[in-house]
Amino acid sequence: MTQIRKNKVVSLSYELRLQDENGQVVENVSSKEPLTFIYGIGKLLPTFESQLNDLKVDDHFQFTLKADEAYGPFRDEAVVELPMKTFEVDGKVDETMLVVGNKIPMMDQEGNRLDGTVAEVKPESVKMDFNHPLAGQDLYFKGEVVDIRDATEEELAHGHVHSGGKDHE
Repeated sequence: MTQIRKNKVVSLSYELRLQDENGQVVENVSSKEPLTFIYGIGKLLPTFESQLNDLKVDDHFQFTLKADEAYGPFRDEAVVELPMKTFEVDGKVDETMLVVGNKIPMMDQEGNRLDGTVAEVKPESVKMDFNHPLAGQDLYFKGEVVDIRDATEEELAHGHVHSGGKDHE
């Protein structure tokens, strides 16, 4: 029977909750549209993957990742106040974009893409949070292995799954 190992395409159904089995549900992935990924190539959290090692199809799993094993602690320095002019396009600010909770793709000074969440809008500035939405949270996963297969050479070369399931990039 095939086990989860490096370079296998793995499909999972799972429920993700904050903190523990009684926490708020963050995500529910069904076996009809499973999370499908190539195991062991660094696309998912390393501790998440290590919990799945050697499992087989129909195996069930449940585990908790502490915040430092998941998306790290909430970092106050990742919350920054930016001048309103930062959000101008052709001299105008799109007010519909600047809504608390909205995610906005941005770039830092080095040209790296960052996703920020609007935390507060003031007349002259916008407070943006660049922490991962799950930073500072312990994550509880409970699920089942739906499928395991060998990755194709093309999938390995491209670093992602080419068919079936909800591909995680």
